[in-house]
Amino acid sequence: MFAIIQAAGWPIWFLLLASVIAVALIIERSISLRDKKIVPPTLLEQVVTVYKRQGTNQEIIEKLAKDSPLGAVLAAGLRNQKSSRYVMKEAIEEAGRAVAHDMERFLTTLGTIATAAPLLGLFGTVIGMIEIFGSQAPGGTNPQQLAHGISVALYNTAFGIAISIPALIMYRHFKNKVATLVVEMEQQASKLVDIVHGERMDFQGGQPRG
Repeated sequence: MFAIIQAAGWPIWFLLLASVIAVALIIERSISLRDKKIVPPTLLEQVVTVYKRQGTNQEIIEKLAKDSPLGAVLAAGLRNQKSSRYVMKEAIEEAGRAVAHDMERFLTTLGTIATAAPLLGLFGTVIGMIEIFGSQAPGGTNPQQLAHGISVALYNTAFGIAISIPALIMYRHFKNKVATLVVEMEQQASKLVDIVHGERMDFQGGQPRG
């Protein structure tokens, strides 16, 4: 491996740094964007149970807000439970935008790496081509310099593409996952609004719940 890095020349270090950052971001986002961590499966049910049994207070709402991103969205709605349906939904939407922004943290960096890696590879290719042309001398070609120039050009191109492809795939994956989780949080928050305002219907019996 070290021999390959040595053959690729100094431009490869930029690509290696980009690859390390990309791997770190992919691991961090994979851990942070787990479904159960963002949208706990039983949280809405628990919130509704507590709300119907004893109502809510500031302590309960603050604890809910710290539970998870979904908890933060539901807590924003409960802070405005005595307001109109419109105000409650507006508060939920504002919290949802803040949560979505937080979930997209580092994705811009990952997308930038996916875009920049081929360009860094191209930069290494240009450096290699310069060395190839530099090997041409009036007295003949310097085989060692020519071989090194070819190595620099090819290795950097290959590394740039190899880094860009998985980074782009994971960037798209995380963007789609964030969008899906945001939609799911909005749906659950809408159910809470309906329940608080007494408009959630039991579709089996056709009667309002609670």
